[in-house]
Amino acid sequence: MSEPDFLARTRASYDTIAADFAGWIEDELAAKPLDRAVLSGFAELAGSGLVADVGCGTGRVTAHLHGLGLRVFGIDLSPGMVAQARGRHPDLRFEVGSMTELEAGDGSLGAIVAWYSIMHVPPDRLPAVFAEFHRVLAEGGHLQLAFPAGEGLLHRTDAGGHEVSLDFHQRHPDEVAGLLREAGFEERARLVREPDEEGKYAETTPQAFLLARKRHTV
Repeated sequence: MSEPDFLARTRASYDTIAADFAGWIEDELAAKPLDRAVLSGFAELAGSGLVADVGCGTGRVTAHLHGLGLRVFGIDLSPGMVAQARGRHPDLRFEVGSMTELEAGDGSLGAIVAWYSIMHVPPDRLPAVFAEFHRVLAEGGHLQLAFPAGEGLLHRTDAGGHEVSLDFHQRHPDEVAGLLREAGFEERARLVREPDEEGKYAETTPQAFLLARKRHTV
């Protein structure tokens, strides 16, 4: 079976910008206290099981969660991004892989964080991604999502002077929560904050953070 076009384009784009992206994004969490608060709450709920940072990029969230005491490793579609993550955080584990087909056993993960990675997934593919998250999570395991809130698609062909082809899907939290329920999750919390409009990490859309838990079977 041929690979979906969105995966090939996303991988190629992030491979192209990987070295520069690491410098662009490295200090973002330090500038966003509410984002750090979401991750801190997730870390307390995640427990002692193995945690996957799916779409880990350069490993900044992986490293942050490790600093909060989690047994965490990173997965990213882009070999270039994984190389950056390994170079910057040599004490942590990073793997090349896709959220559409995780190389993890059924129920083998205690928690998952997908921090601004589902935004690249087309709407028709998102239910399958959530089903894959559900498969690899243990019962009661938590899933933390972050994504741009709203509606519509932003397509970028340039990033820092590099030619790319990246789709950014904005989504309403209610829509995402509904898909999670259909996949076997229950919503536990959500936060939608207004965009930070100033500084290096200025945003143009509200940002959504949704925490869900894999339902226990009766």
